[in-house]
Amino acid sequence: MSFVDEVVNRLPAPLRALADRHYELLKFAIVGATTFVIDLGIFYVLKWTILDTKPTVARIMSGTVAVIVSYILNREWTFDKRGGREKHHEALLFFLVSGIGVGLAALPLWVSSYVFDLRQPNVSFTVENIADFFSAFIIGNLLQMAFRFYAMKKWVFPDEMQELQDEFVDLVTENEEQLGHS
Repeated sequence: MSFVDEVVNRLPAPLRALADRHYELLKFAIVGATTFVIDLGIFYVLKWTILDTKPTVARIMSGTVAVIVSYILNREWTFDKRGGREKHHEALLFFLVSGIGVGLAALPLWVSSYVFDLRQPNVSFTVENIADFFSAFIIGNLLQMAFRFYAMKKWVFPDEMQELQDEFVDLVTENEEQLGHS
């Protein structure tokens, strides 16, 4: 039994039922929290060292590393019961969707940095870093997370068995209607 299963089993019944219904979302959130820490750490190391004048580039680079880790964790754990696509096709879709997500996550930081000019010397070091954190890691990640979860379920890791079951039900219903009208 996995760690998540153990935690879910210890929840009170109403919460357990909710967690069971949204199990993939729960696992997606755990992967997201893990890659958030990776992303945040790499971003600030780059921003405070070699990319101190290029925060958006640092954000894109840290986001790219986080996306690679995210693919591995989501493929092997979050959406392990889904799929049916060839790995190269799935990976291409994952990185395309994630690339859009990295752009969405960087967009608020770009606005904060270059539209509102919340950069040193116009603001203090503290204000710059608080603005960067909220724009890139709160607003940006919320935009990215909502888009990526929807896109991952819809296009990257579709529930092939559910689609086949729906097609089968439609076919049976159609045949019953035709037999009833004959």
